[in-house]
Parts: sequence; C-alpha cells; structure tokens
Amino acid sequence: QLQLVESGGGLVQPGGSLRLSCAASGFTLDNYNIGWFRQAPGKEREGVSCISRGGITNYADPVKGRFTISRDNAKNTVYLQMNSLKPEDTAVYYCAADPRSPRYGCSTNAKYDYWGQGTQVTVSS
Repeated sequence: QLQLVESGGGLVQPGGSLRLSCAASGFTLDNYNIGWFRQAPGKEREGVSCISRGGITNYADPVKGRFTISRDNAKNTVYLQMNSLKPEDTAVYYCAADPRSPRYGCSTNAKYDYWGQGTQVTVSS
C-alpha cells in the first residue's frame, strides 16, 4: 500500500524553527516529485514548496528565504525545514507525490496522486 506519513509538527513561538518530515512506504520517493502544502482554518489549501526528482526546488513567495525543502532518497524521506516562523504559518501541513512531472522541474499546481494525513504546525506565543 502506497503511503506518505508526515511528522515533526508542533507548537513553536514566533521566530522559531521546525523540521517536517515526509516518509514514504510502499513506493520509492525518488521516482516522484514531492510537494508540501498547507491549509489554515477557514482557508483554501495552498502550495508551499516542491522538489523535483532531479532536485529542482520551488517556493511560494510567503516562505521564500525561510523554508528549505530537501530530500534524502536513502531514507525515502523529504524534509521541510521551516525557520523564522510566523503566526500566519499556522496550518496543517501535507506532503504529496506527483509521478508525472519532469525530473528537472516541479510545481505545486501539478496533479499530486498520493497525500499524507497532515501534521499540525502552530506558531504562537
């Protein structure tokens, strides 16, 4: 069974950091582009970042310079390092896998076939 599991969320003060993990089981992540998404209460889901199979990355404007996406194919895991967190980063964060996009390009607007269950990130003092 193909499955993605996010972890690493929690409560952090403004200015703090968290690292989210997206671990795959039942399939090999390095065959997929991976995206991170988030959904805050009362808001639509939005794309945060993505990384292609070839390591190309993209970031949404609100997180540029603060978040870093990376992948460790040996561990079958993708990470989202989040620094300088702000209250507006509070949301449930999801990772997803896209099997069709090019190796050297990614977009959070692509069609993602597999989704994790999400992990809550709360930024508050």
